[in-house]
Order: sequence, then C-alpha cells, then structure tokens
Amino acid sequence: MAPTRARALALDAELFWEQRTMAKAAILMAFVLAFVPAAASAKDTRFWNLTANTITSLQLSPSGKNEWGRNQTENDRDHTVDHDERLTITDTAAGTYDVKFIDSRGRTCVVPNIQVKSGAIFSIEEKDLRDCAR
Repeated sequence: MAPTRARALALDAELFWEQRTMAKAAILMAFVLAFVPAAASAKDTRFWNLTANTITSLQLSPSGKNEWGRNQTENDRDHTVDHDERLTITDTAAGTYDVKFIDSRGRTCVVPNIQVKSGAIFSIEEKDLRDCAR
C-alpha cells in the first residue's frame, strides 16, 4: 500500500473514532438531561407546618381579598400536611397572602399577611394562630 493511501486510511480511522466519541458524548448528555427535572435549578415554594396538628386543607388568598385559591394539600401524596412536614405550593405568585387552613382537630384558622416568596419556605407556628374557630 502506498504511503499516501495508508495515511488517508489512518486519517479516516482517526476521524471515525473521533465522531464515535462525540456521538457517545451526545447520547450520554441526552440521557442525563432526560432524567434531570426541568425545574431542578429552581427551588419549589413550600409551606412548613409548625402548628401542633396535621393540616387537612390549606388555601391562600391575596391579603384582605377573601378570594381563596384551591386546596394546596392536594399537592401532597396523602393530601395532608403533618406537623413539621413541608408542602409544595403551586400556582401561587410571590406576594402577601392570608392563609386559611383546617386541621385534624377541626379548627379552621386564618393567618393574615404571610409573605410568600418564590423558591422559599414560609411557615405557620402555633403561636401565630389567633383567628381559629371550630
């Protein structure tokens, strides 16, 4: 085989292996991205239940509006928020909200003027409860 032919074959082989390596890298990248959640870089807005009881319903309304949104406990697997459990809050923009909840004791409580920030955790503690009824 002539030296130029051998060199051409060697360059072709090198190109083949380079393309194969790049294809493997592209497939690996696609595989990794397929399993990374779309919102992995953004944190969820969450509620942290620091009351003494399990919460069975939790709704938010822009402060003073009395326009209650959907029951956020539907975001949880068992549709409740136990003491010291966190709940992902969805469909709620950052702002100041009144929070209404019902707990396992049957109390309905409204806690006014809670700051909700995107990607942050807000909590309600037992000491925050002033307006509760059975």
